[in-house]
Amino acid sequence: MAGHSKWANIRHRKGAQDAKRGKIFTKLIKEITVAVKTGGGSDPEMNPRLRLALQNARGQNLPKDTIQRAIDKAAGVGGDDYVETTFEGYGPDGVAVFVETATDNNTRTVSSVRAAFNKYNGSLGKDGCLQFIFERKGIFSIEKSKVQMENDDFLMEMIDGGAEDVDFENEEFIVVTTAMEDFGNASNKLSELGIEATEAGLERIATTNKELDPKHIPTFMKLIDVLEDNDDVQKVYHNCEFDESMLEE
Repeated sequence: MAGHSKWANIRHRKGAQDAKRGKIFTKLIKEITVAVKTGGGSDPEMNPRLRLALQNARGQNLPKDTIQRAIDKAAGVGGDDYVETTFEGYGPDGVAVFVETATDNNTRTVSSVRAAFNKYNGSLGKDGCLQFIFERKGIFSIEKSKVQMENDDFLMEMIDGGAEDVDFENEEFIVVTTAMEDFGNASNKLSELGIEATEAGLERIATTNKELDPKHIPTFMKLIDVLEDNDDVQKVYHNCEFDESMLEE
């Protein structure tokens, strides 16, 4: 399992594991907070990052009153301040792992992320060590039921909006991939079509994949699970390639 065409499967596996909905909601609220404080205020019309955060929150059914409280708290004096930090490292067999965090205690976060890598046969690398392994791409995950047109017609519309790839393979979702600089154009095209993505954002997509020895898969999956279960961690990316059936075990 690897490559950007499998993004929906990877992300939805994460959602299933997180199915403690509180974990998902915590990450969404944190993103709303960061968006308000760093992206230009509490008005989504003037703050693209907040607009995207709210779209993703709605896609995960975060209650409206919870969303509003998060915005109000972030816009007020004081409240939580989060610093965004990234970690680059390697798991078993040298698999590349990129971690994005938002934390109010960087010392705690560094310690817990490093401990996870060390415990599961990995190690943290220097900043920038994975810059050639991952590239930023715009990704939109769209429920098929929201697209009221033939696949070919939707494909042509999204290509017109700057899409590099439109993947219809997932049973429930269409996954649209764009270059980072075309993310806004594709978002505008979806709005023009009256379609709101369930999840959208700039993701880190592996340019090269690494096959993992089957005996190391359980350890690697435990590393990913522990990182994703960390309250300070927002997203985890990797370039591991393995049999998708292992996800069900």
